[in-house]
Parts: sequence; C-alpha cells; structure tokens
Amino acid sequence: MKKILVINGHPNVEALGSHFARVYAEGAKQSGHEVKVTNVADLKFDPILHKGYLKIQDLEPDLVQAQQDILWAEHIVITFPMWWSSIPALLKGFLDRILLPSYAFKYHKTDPFWDRLLKGRTGRIIYTTDAPWFYNLLVNRDPVVRMMKVGVMEFCGIKPVKVTQIDRLKDRKPAEVEKFIQKVRELGSKGL
Repeated sequence: MKKILVINGHPNVEALGSHFARVYAEGAKQSGHEVKVTNVADLKFDPILHKGYLKIQDLEPDLVQAQQDILWAEHIVITFPMWWSSIPALLKGFLDRILLPSYAFKYHKTDPFWDRLLKGRTGRIIYTTDAPWFYNLLVNRDPVVRMMKVGVMEFCGIKPVKVTQIDRLKDRKPAEVEKFIQKVRELGSKGL
C-alpha cells in the first residue's frame, strides 16, 4: 500500500476535471492506500511569486501543509485541464509558491547541475483537453506533458511520471466519459 497525494489543479472543484481527482482518490482508498487530496481552489494563498526566488515569500499555512503533504507522499498525482496549451494559472501559482529552492531542488554552486530533493516519489499526471491526442502531440508537441512531467516533476526528482490524457472531452458521449472515469478509478485502485 502507498501513501498517495492527489493534487486537483482545476479552479472549479465541481467540474468534470475535478471529478477525475475524486474518482482516483476513491479507487485508491477502496484498495487500502492512504490518500490525501488537495484541491488547489480551496487553498488560501497568494499565487504570485512577487520577487521570483530573489526573496522567498513567507508561506501561508495552506502552503506549508501542502509542502508537508508532498514530503509525506510516496506517489503524487496531479490532475488539471489543459487550457491554452498550459495549466490553469492557479495551479501554476501554487507550484511557483511551494516548489522552492532548498525544498524541491538545490542548485550546485560550482557546476550547472542541481540536486533533486523530492527523489523517492513516483508521479502521475491526469489531464483533460478538448483537442484530440494527435493534435496535442503533432501540432502542439505535448506542451503540458513537457512542462509538468519534465520541467516540474522530474526536475524535482519525482520519477517515473506516467501520463493519462483524457482527450476530445467536449465531443465524448456519456458512455465514453464513463470509460475514462473507470480507467482513472482503476489507476487509483492500483496506486499507479
């Protein structure tokens, strides 16, 4: 059994995209995994990194708890919609504020490399999009996957990171959406 943290990055906790976070968590709990869920939309924090990393802002209590939950977790699942080939601004602000130097990574002083301080954790990205998978891959070149998998999670040491894309969401019939829901529930039950 794993300690699993599900981070729901959708600004609307009642949206279908948020439902996927709940379904994953339910499947994981039913299989005996220890699960915590963070709805970024419910947190109280300033999402703007006002001075970059030149001066680290004090973390609000919700962000301190989010950092503790990440350290607690063995497996981290982040769910979100892809908007404008990116993640929602609120999720970006959340990541900017919590994945800080000396917490998530630490640059070396004598070379261009860094220490990945969140090693020992695995990850999964579950994202929704109205575009078909081949458009995201061939035309857009998977910007969300490159950003979240490589630029965020793997940069901090979370590895391997698996990806589940729920594409053409606006065109799906209810039975097709239900198949995605069951797939996500099964991923949760297996802790994948």
